[in-house]
Amino acid sequence: MMKKVLFTILGICCFAFNAYADNKITVYTVIELDRLPKYKKILEEKLPEYEIIWVRESTGIITAKLLAEAKNPQADLVFGVTGSSLLILEEHGIFEPYTPKGIEKISSNMRDADDVPSWIGMYAWTSGFCVNTVELEKHGLAMPTSWQDLTKPEYKDLIAMPDPASSGTGYMNLNAWIQMFGEENAWEYAEGLLENTKFLTHSGSAPCSMAAQGEVAIGISSAFFVEHLLKRKAPIKIVVPSEGVGWEIGAVALIKGSPQQEAAKKIIDIASSDEIAKLSASFAGITARPEFIRADIQESADKMIDNNFEWAAKNRDRFLKEWKERFAK
Repeated sequence: MMKKVLFTILGICCFAFNAYADNKITVYTVIELDRLPKYKKILEEKLPEYEIIWVRESTGIITAKLLAEAKNPQADLVFGVTGSSLLILEEHGIFEPYTPKGIEKISSNMRDADDVPSWIGMYAWTSGFCVNTVELEKHGLAMPTSWQDLTKPEYKDLIAMPDPASSGTGYMNLNAWIQMFGEENAWEYAEGLLENTKFLTHSGSAPCSMAAQGEVAIGISSAFFVEHLLKRKAPIKIVVPSEGVGWEIGAVALIKGSPQQEAAKKIIDIASSDEIAKLSASFAGITARPEFIRADIQESADKMIDNNFEWAAKNRDRFLKEWKERFAK
């Protein structure tokens, strides 16, 4: 009798443990810590039966982790990871294609082109200039309106920009110059721009902050990083360069062979929903659902280049090698 009771207790314990383990979803994300809680709130309210474990790291670390874990997946999906990194991972067979609910509402340039996509974009951010209007007036300078304007001699030592070798935003800009101007013209442009650049930063957001603080007059960055500066009444104006803007996406993708395939698919369905699109619009302005793009960001959305993510991913190492050979000091 004692053995029977003991086995029953052990059986209940094992069942409880398995049930608990089965309700966990592990999500790798790069979304900023000040924004992640709002995404978490939507997902956790819609999926109360699951415990969502969030692992937040930089894009580079998450990419390396997924490649290392390819034969033994530890996460169920990625959330907010950039398109250029997704393409690297897709080449290594990391993702399981899945068609979420509402796929027809997603912009074609913000999802994998395959019939059953490997990834779905949620939002995009673009290049832009953060211009300190006070500093510009102090130097008696006109407002720059184009990429080419930034190579004019009057802007010498008044510019900060992110280093493509260490910043995703920096590479986004380099990739845009190459796609817009052609390779040789892009390298010539970069040389002229660096002549006027006082600070080359490791962070994509740093140039905007430096412009807001008056360390430079112009920070090459993104409107994505400006919201909090404007709320603090920084004398910043966002300029969308006339030639066009580079851009990146934050996307979701299902990891092949992960423990919680069906639950992860539910999160991807939610990522394509109105609620997530509205939240993304409040942060980034540009969403994968065009009807939710903010009016104040529409100019940036209209100037987005025809971005060839696959080409940019394949040539990334070559472009960065050339950048370092030409400009690393």
